[in-house]
Amino acid sequence: MKLYQWSWFLGTLSYVIGGVFRRAGWPMGEQSIGVQVLANLLLMILPAGIGIVLGVMSLKRREVKSWWAIAVIVLNIVMVLSGILLLLPD
Repeated sequence: MKLYQWSWFLGTLSYVIGGVFRRAGWPMGEQSIGVQVLANLLLMILPAGIGIVLGVMSLKRREVKSWWAIAVIVLNIVMVLSGILLLLPD
């Protein structure tokens, strides 16, 4: 697989995990805020961050048309920002 495909996959994975976190809430309540932050960091923010790096590498290598790589980078940036917004209190 090309780098932009991996980047797209990681962005989509972050989107799915973020949707699960948003819809399901956190079942253990306020006591497990540290676990919630760690899970959000590992499952949503980290894959999207890696996706940004892979997207930039794909853009520099000119693997695909530049708009594909830019779209993937934007997708991953949005996923990182939405992961950070999930960490903020309501």
